[in-house]
Amino acid sequence: MLLHCTAALSRLPLAVHYRIADWLLFPLMYHVVRYRRRMAEKNLRNAFPEKSEAERHEIMRAFYHQFCYTVVENIYGYRCPDDEMRQRVTFEPMDEVNRLVDAAGGGIFMLAHMGNWEWMASVQQWVSPGVKEVNVYRRQKNKTMDELMLALRAKRGGVCVEKQRILREMIRYRAEKQPVTIGLISDQKPRPEVTRTWVDFLHQETGFLDGGEMLGTKFNYPVFYAYITCPERGHYRCVFRVLSADPKQSKEGEITTAYAKALEQNIQEQPELWLWTHNRFKWKRPEVSR
Repeated sequence: MLLHCTAALSRLPLAVHYRIADWLLFPLMYHVVRYRRRMAEKNLRNAFPEKSEAERHEIMRAFYHQFCYTVVENIYGYRCPDDEMRQRVTFEPMDEVNRLVDAAGGGIFMLAHMGNWEWMASVQQWVSPGVKEVNVYRRQKNKTMDELMLALRAKRGGVCVEKQRILREMIRYRAEKQPVTIGLISDQKPRPEVTRTWVDFLHQETGFLDGGEMLGTKFNYPVFYAYITCPERGHYRCVFRVLSADPKQSKEGEITTAYAKALEQNIQEQPELWLWTHNRFKWKRPEVSR
């Protein structure tokens, strides 16, 4: 039912979707429901202590508008033609990215909850012919939402693989000589007992997932950070930054730390693009018993 509703709503022009976002979704989420307002306020206060309360409030309002835009963009994206999507989401520098991926037989794209992260799955249209774009995902508890997410992410030709299966699938792809790019959203919070890399991130000691580093090192695939900006509403620019072209030569934690630093710079450039409502800083480094 939800998928049918999404398909029906996706027929509306994007301009109409944006009016719905500004006139209905934003007032509802920001003023009425106050969706995770306290969490967003806390995160912004801790991340930007140098900014005034008025500046942080302005960022928060801009973030909630962007969040609403992301919701309606994903609905519109269900039927958005490939040619239009190529204009709305651009990836650079693909000549260099494809050269490194083709030479290694694969690549790791480390993303964050920046801008419209769901639209980044359209990178399948930009990689070399024959390269399979794989998105690592976590199964949703709600079956309907899970089916909708899979349908949206698969619209541009990529495939979704649960995180528990990704290593097995990558081994299979290599055995079959199938070149792949692996997309990982890597700014979730790992539990402290399994966190190996802690970084001073936005003025807070923060643990980071190291799955991208682990997979890149195991297969010696080049690892990239997807630096996402929004030059104008409905348009995103993704610049792939090389975190490591030869991961086997990297020290433990080096790639993950480089990812965290690139993400921090990305957030500081356009803070309204990051997902401030998730409890990213919940865990602290465990004390070492003496």
